[in-house]
Amino acid sequence: MRLSRSSSLILSLPWLVTFILFWLFPLLYSLIMGFSDYRLLATDFDWIGWDNYRELAADDNFLSALKNTFVFVLGTIPVTTVIALALALLVSRSFRGRGLFRAGFFLPSVTSMVVIALIFTNLYQRGGYIAILAGFAGLSPPEHGFLFDRATALYSIMAMDVWMSVGYYMLIFLAGLKAIPDELYEAAELNGAGWWRRFWSITLPLLRPVALFIIVINSIKSFQVFVEIFVMTKGKFDTATAVYFIYEQGLQTQFRFGYASAAAYLLFVIIAMFSIVQFVLLRRRRALW
Repeated sequence: MRLSRSSSLILSLPWLVTFILFWLFPLLYSLIMGFSDYRLLATDFDWIGWDNYRELAADDNFLSALKNTFVFVLGTIPVTTVIALALALLVSRSFRGRGLFRAGFFLPSVTSMVVIALIFTNLYQRGGYIAILAGFAGLSPPEHGFLFDRATALYSIMAMDVWMSVGYYMLIFLAGLKAIPDELYEAAELNGAGWWRRFWSITLPLLRPVALFIIVINSIKSFQVFVEIFVMTKGKFDTATAVYFIYEQGLQTQFRFGYASAAAYLLFVIIAMFSIVQFVLLRRRRALW
């Protein structure tokens, strides 16, 4: 039985109302605020045009936060992707306890980020387990802990993010590996191809769409890193990222909603450009195949 157009509209009305009120309207209103000097406790709505964006271009705090964000993105994505692929290759083989290893690697990715951040905050503190392990390895841990030193704070958070994320991307790689026909490996083996040749000529080319998909979604997630920074360092010791800067300007100290909205839309443009580049690369790869 087909529904009429009016019946379909009525049935979709709850979703449409929710979409407009809680997604479309805030998105458009935030865009408008980015061109104003709106503050939380102010009654006026001063239109200032592109002044917020000009101020952002000269704001050392924002530029530093943007730099930290790019360091986080470019530093975690390659490591996460490589480790996730290596784990997927390992657990794709048949051995006793394979399901346990899969579940163990995946478990951190479904655990609350706040919980993990609090655990690693204790691990990274002065005299913590990681400092003890560093001492055993002959390394000198920071005097006040890994999160209280500019040289190690951001990289420590990045290492935690990699540890938490690899299990999720491992499963995506594993699904990609399962989609590769076994006949290709059997034919290559009959022709004398070794493990490395099969991996390089069969596995990697057929996993490129999966790898690019992982890079895209991981890039979007990494550009929006916030919870780890908020829980572990509060943006101190040169760890503030773009989203933390937006939070600080809009909701913590300044209450400059217009300025924060401009920063948020600038970050949105950066993420969109990064994602478009990835999708263009993906389409080119498919065209070559």
